[in-house]
Amino acid sequence: MEPDSQILLRIVREKMPFGKYKDRKICDLPVSYLEWFAEKGFPTGDLGVLLQTIYEIKLNGLEYLLKPIR
Repeated sequence: MEPDSQILLRIVREKMPFGKYKDRKICDLPVSYLEWFAEKGFPTGDLGVLLQTIYEIKLNGLEYLLKPIR
């Protein structure tokens, strides 16, 4: 996996490829949706890493970290 800074860039640029929030940027996914994944299991691969990362960011109130790179 790429360095953390690259993950943050991808979180603010990439969109959800499927599901209820298809085409919404990963950083803009609601916490309730991320909680659902946390309960059911995150996808494997890069998408799962991005979703887990944004979930942890939102869970811990660290969204301000994304503002400079948005």
